[in-house]
Amino acid sequence: MNFELPEDIKSLKKGIRDFIDNEVEPRAMEIEENDQIPEDVMQKSKEMGLFGLSIPEEYGGLGIDMVGKCAVLEELGRTHNGYTTVIGGHTGIGGVGIVDIGTEEQKRKYLPDMASGEKIGAFALTEPSAGSHASNLKTTAEKKGDNYILNGSKHYITNAPIADIFTVMAITDPSKGAKGITSFIVEKDTPGFEVGKIEKKMGLHGSHSSEIFFEDCEVPAENILGEEDEGYINALKILANGRAGMAARNLGSSDKLMELSLEFAHTRVQFGKPIFEQQIIQHYLAEMAMDIEALRSFTYRVASKVDLKEKVIKEAAMVKLFGSETYNKVADLALQIHGGIGYISEYPIERFYRDARITRIYEGTSEIQKNIIAGQLHKEYV
Repeated sequence: MNFELPEDIKSLKKGIRDFIDNEVEPRAMEIEENDQIPEDVMQKSKEMGLFGLSIPEEYGGLGIDMVGKCAVLEELGRTHNGYTTVIGGHTGIGGVGIVDIGTEEQKRKYLPDMASGEKIGAFALTEPSAGSHASNLKTTAEKKGDNYILNGSKHYITNAPIADIFTVMAITDPSKGAKGITSFIVEKDTPGFEVGKIEKKMGLHGSHSSEIFFEDCEVPAENILGEEDEGYINALKILANGRAGMAARNLGSSDKLMELSLEFAHTRVQFGKPIFEQQIIQHYLAEMAMDIEALRSFTYRVASKVDLKEKVIKEAAMVKLFGSETYNKVADLALQIHGGIGYISEYPIERFYRDARITRIYEGTSEIQKNIIAGQLHKEYV
């Protein structure tokens, strides 16, 4: 399968690489220490169209396909993962629901501001009792005239403190279980909606998440995303769509760690010679390179299937699982190659190592991906 990128995507990819190398990565320590993305970096990212990756041109976005989007996200993955998560959360699960499922009226109302980055998107599914068990929601939406009254809470919602537009899953018919969930578009200024305190995290500094609360929050029926009681199906589609993008970000991070490790191995001298000449170091680098190339092929294969509108539930779970496991393995080997200096927060290895850990948890844990894969295999067999 040929994954040769068109010239416009190659040019975009080069421009983003220059931006990342010259304007974002030099400020990674600032992001890490302040737990905040600098406003000028955010503004430049908006001007470059990075917040409109998933949005069609007629609504102000870049209008690129999934293969092109993965090429961009791969470049973004090479720098501070907190910065990358702000954009990835917005262009992925925070926005693709409206793009793929929304009515024309919803698209025209929300997508132009989301494409420009003036309004940020977030996806609200996870609750204290509904993380991996996503169908076990407690947030309810009771119909009242032409509106729905939402009550409940969500937690660990990426971008919540800065988001303006939320894709929210809530129970509309408790008797139906997972088949009684509905998707809603909820704006941050809706009465009865409140964003909680920012959660302190081990990594992903600069990318903020928090709880959100609904107390008699009145949402108009026109803000239903898709059809009533199809929210669980919508959630699965949204998450599956975003998993190739997650793999691309992990690919970029892994590739950057490989580069840093290769450079260090050639310049770090021990016992009178560069450590690259030690066979064990060569083996570490060989393992990293092999897994990264496998991830690259897998990521773009799944992205291509998304563009062809093929069913990718199994493949999306596989690539998300393989991508996060690869990133964690590469980060661990990179730290081992760097030794003590890799453990010091002044250098990027330590940051990548911490940031890698969450990729095996958010947007579906590694264990859940295995469940999905096995479930799809069962369906194919039966």
